[in-house]
Amino acid sequence: MEAPPAGLQRLRRLFVILLLGFASGLPLALTGGAMQAWLTVDGLDLVTLGFLSLIGIPYTFKFLWAPLIDRFDLPLLGRRRGWIVLLLLLLAAALLAMSTLSPSRNLALFASAAVLVACLSATLDVVIDAYRTDLLAPAERGLGGSLTVLGYRLAMVLSGGITLIWAEQWQSWPQVYRVMAALAATVGVLALALMPPLPERFKAPVSRAGSELRGFLALVAGVALGAWLAHQALVLLGLDPASKDRWVRLVFVVTQIAAAMLMGLGATRRVPFETLNASLRSYFGMRGAGAFLALVVLYKVGDAFALSLSTPFLLKGMGFSQAEVGLANKTIGLLMTIVGAIVGGFFLLRVRLSNAVIAFGVLQLVSNLGFYLLAREGAGAWGTVQVPAFNLLIVHLDQPTPMDGLLLFALSLDNFAGGMGTAAFVALLSGLCGTRFSATHYALLSAFATLGRVFVGPFAGVLADAYGWQVFFLVSVVVGVPGLLMAWWLRREVDATTQLARPA
Repeated sequence: MEAPPAGLQRLRRLFVILLLGFASGLPLALTGGAMQAWLTVDGLDLVTLGFLSLIGIPYTFKFLWAPLIDRFDLPLLGRRRGWIVLLLLLLAAALLAMSTLSPSRNLALFASAAVLVACLSATLDVVIDAYRTDLLAPAERGLGGSLTVLGYRLAMVLSGGITLIWAEQWQSWPQVYRVMAALAATVGVLALALMPPLPERFKAPVSRAGSELRGFLALVAGVALGAWLAHQALVLLGLDPASKDRWVRLVFVVTQIAAAMLMGLGATRRVPFETLNASLRSYFGMRGAGAFLALVVLYKVGDAFALSLSTPFLLKGMGFSQAEVGLANKTIGLLMTIVGAIVGGFFLLRVRLSNAVIAFGVLQLVSNLGFYLLAREGAGAWGTVQVPAFNLLIVHLDQPTPMDGLLLFALSLDNFAGGMGTAAFVALLSGLCGTRFSATHYALLSAFATLGRVFVGPFAGVLADAYGWQVFFLVSVVVGVPGLLMAWWLRREVDATTQLARPA
């Protein structure tokens, strides 16, 4: 059979990248902003909401099991593709399970189901990031990054914005999660039909399967042992794990996570986890690897800090309804997401990557001041904007609705800046990945990028509760400055990543 023209093949690749960006972004808000809205409506306190942001820990530790994705391929569908389809179907099942649970009556079981969703979502991110990195030529990565962000942000608008409107109109968060489960399954079927196979040169690393599994089990055992030992040590020091003091709870969480990480990595040295160790050696053999990790951690931390509790801030702190917040994301937020992704892609095609990383990073920090203004001025300070009545398949308004002007400004600025900054960031991470270990390399880098989003949550809840929202958002700007300084220092190295893909 004659192959399709090169132009059609490229369009197919780019459309699949857009679809997979949507698939990657869909579950995140369902264990983040949308779930926070559900829990806020159910009456959970701010500090507890902050600690529940640790449900996102799998996004930070995903590089530890990413080597299994690099090493093993599922039969029939080829490299990467079988994992993507299977994980989307499992995600649909896990979201359906969440819809059957009540957070107020059984928080522990509900949180466990949410952790399962986060684990599946983080693993899906690993495979999608690796597939995109392998599929796109170096010259396509800027545009591919922009399309990834566009699909991702559109999914976030749906799962983190429109879901709030549905919840208000249907008076049922479980029904919302059932709809999201059906959508995840549908995306899995589309991905199965449309994803092109990877070229033959992308093959799995060769290693002993039994050794890989033993290494992974040793890693899990080390993580569990480290967390247990840290808990026991703090109890011996006289700290009470059942304490209601927010600072004591924070000490327990941070210490246990740090000990679990150290013990887990130590275990892989005694029981070799070959693909993990080889992929880490491959990455850290690159010149400037440590400095790039520092940049990855610091670049998004200010943005992550501000967004870690944005939903409780808008619902509980400012008193907006779920429908108001969702509608603001659905209207201006959706428009600015598209504009930000398009503008970001345009600039990435025409300017140095380092210039885009720095400029978009500045804009991300400036966008945090929109939330600070909202906290300082209060609702109604800028008047209202009339949103006209409309009736779409996914959401409808029966009559024109007044929307807070400052709320629209803050959310639109955040969506615009976030779309541009993430487009540049995705292009940077893709350039740092070797071909044989692209899943582990990208998972390692993107996991470090989530450190801010996950681990600032407990501290953010304590800070907001103790000092108020204005201080909280000003701190979010300050903590983002070191990332910009790091980007400036590494600007030549950042531009070098746009050259040909690194070998393993």
